[in-house]
This record gives sequence, C-alpha cells and structure tokens, in this order.
Amino acid sequence: MQNPIKFITLLFLCTIVSCTDVIDVDVQSDSTRLVVEASLDWEKGTTGNEQTITLRTSTPFFDTQSTDVIGAQVSVTNDVDGEVYLFTDQADGTYTTDTFNPQLQASYTLEIIYDGQTYTANDTMNPVADIIDVFQDTEDGFDDETIELHIVFNDFEAEGDNYFFKYERPQDLLPILESGDDEFINGNEVDWWFEINDDEDDDDEGNIKPLAPGDVVTINMHSISRPYYNYIDIVIDQLGGVGIFESTPVAIKGNCINTTNPDNYAHGYFRVTQKNTIIYTVE
Repeated sequence: MQNPIKFITLLFLCTIVSCTDVIDVDVQSDSTRLVVEASLDWEKGTTGNEQTITLRTSTPFFDTQSTDVIGAQVSVTNDVDGEVYLFTDQADGTYTTDTFNPQLQASYTLEIIYDGQTYTANDTMNPVADIIDVFQDTEDGFDDETIELHIVFNDFEAEGDNYFFKYERPQDLLPILESGDDEFINGNEVDWWFEINDDEDDDDEGNIKPLAPGDVVTINMHSISRPYYNYIDIVIDQLGGVGIFESTPVAIKGNCINTTNPDNYAHGYFRVTQKNTIIYTVE
C-alpha cells in the first residue's frame, strides 16, 4: 500500500531579489502504528521484579498530540514454567509490574492487546559475565592523547555470547551505544575499550566531547540474544549518521508481530537481558 504524502508549503524570502518563492516539499508519512518500548533488564545482584513497558503510537510529521497508549492489555509469559506477569496500566503510556521473576536461559513472550488487535514478541534472557575491572588510559585508542575506558570481563567458555554496551554522561543528550559478540574472543579475558574521538570541525554543532577528568560515566553492559544483536547492530550503524560514503538507511523492523493483521506491525523491540552497571569517574 502506498504511503500517503503530505505536501508542506515552505516560503523562502529571497532578500537579494526581494521575491517570494513557493516550494512544495514531499514529506513521507506512514500509517499510525503501535510503538513498543519493552526492555526488561535484570540488574545483576537485584531481584529484577520491577519492570516497565511503554506503549505509544507513531504520529504524522509535525503532529504534537499525545501519543500515550491507554487501555491496552499487557502481559509477559515465561515460556519455561508458564508463569504469566500482568502489567498494570498507569494511564500515561506506561505499564508496570513488581512481580516479575527473571530466569536465566528462559524464553519470554510478550502479548499486547490494543485496539482490537494482538501483538506478540519473544526473546531469551542470557547470563552476563561479571565485570572484573574498569580502568582508564590513553594507550590503546585511536588517539594517544584521548582518554579511553577499559571494561575487563571473562567471556563464557560456550560460544555464542552477544554484548550490548550503553555509556551515559549527564552532559550528553543521548547515550553512546556499542554491540559485539564473542566470535574472536570466545572463552578469553576481554579488555573492551571505549573512546570518544574529538572532531574539532563538529564541536560547534553539538559534537559529543571526549572523556575528560571529572566526567561521570554510567556503563551498562548487557548480555543479549542473537536476534536482538542483529537488530541493535543495524540501529547503531544508522545512528552514526549518513554521509556520501555511508550506506542508505533502511526501515528497521523489530520483533513485535501483529497476529491479527500482520501488515499493521508495531515499531520497537521486546528484549529481556541481564546486565551489569558500573559508575566510573574519570580521573
């Protein structure tokens, strides 16, 4: 089905010749879809019982109306033991539970019933390795004058581990994301280093600054399933921006399937992960 097109009229005042040009710009818009933010992350060393799922709807370009989804039925089922966790509607787009019982190696199925349609998704929770050390230096990065952080852990002996890292600083608008697997590091001690390169040409345009003394960095290390690795790897690649030598962005579909009407699929992803969190202050 061809997507509807909005025609937006933009007026450009040409000060040199004192004229007004009317230009029609085609802005592509998609049909309204359910947007699912369902990351059930179990912090290692905690019970992991409190979890939140957020539901919204996509909106046409320039639409400022509320997109909170209210009145949906949301549940997550442990496919191993059959236990069902009901998420309570908080009337603000969020659905919460305080009874979730995370289980390693278990598969979980999300079910959302909204507007007469049923959406489902599935993911598996894998164990995350312990972080055994975090330190900083300037020796292994791309720039020997730029501080990098090193996260040290032992990869599990069994092959097939996949990792997702999120780095956050209070002064940054968005976190920095990284993903990786154990194809070349399986069963070994891993020194995973993280560096923010300095691009002076972009500093005035909001470029994220390199790590500096006093910076407080929250490091989240997740163990993720292979399907989620494949998804987030594409997301990270496209977040890197598009230049003349970059690949063309593609539509990224998550794992939320509409079993009532497959063409009306949802955006977003349902994941279950175990994670470590470290807060590090740069010296």
